[in-house]
Amino acid sequence: MRTIKYIVIHCTGASQKQSIESIKAFWRDVLGWKNPGYHKIIKPNGEVVELALADRVVNGVKGYNAFSYHICWIGGQYSKDNRTLEQKCGLEHEVCEARERFPDAEILGHRDLSPDLNGDGIISPNEWTKECPSFDVKKWLNEINLN
Repeated sequence: MRTIKYIVIHCTGASQKQSIESIKAFWRDVLGWKNPGYHKIIKPNGEVVELALADRVVNGVKGYNAFSYHICWIGGQYSKDNRTLEQKCGLEHEVCEARERFPDAEILGHRDLSPDLNGDGIISPNEWTKECPSFDVKKWLNEINLN
């Protein structure tokens, strides 16, 4: 099994009406990826779909994939946190499960892996390369007592 340093939360950044097949087709046909972008993806109805086993490297965050586990929710169009209640529950469940599997891993959002351009040790909004997952993961972890 790979060593997992990060559990990374993502959003697709598009409509919640996206199908998983259209997401996979985008990766394959537009980006030319052979591997999926995430290990698990959460539909608006809360259904969790496994796209890759945890021991497989996927394309979630360039430069971090070899030691990351990626969970995504469908939505986040226009950088809005429009997770459904079912997605919030599904995400909490998946993060709890991932934390059990990878107890030493840090849980963060895709945007939290942006470069620290000014070197102050804080990834500020002006340094984000993406707004994904469209909400503050650290704040959410505190709200659900997973900090």
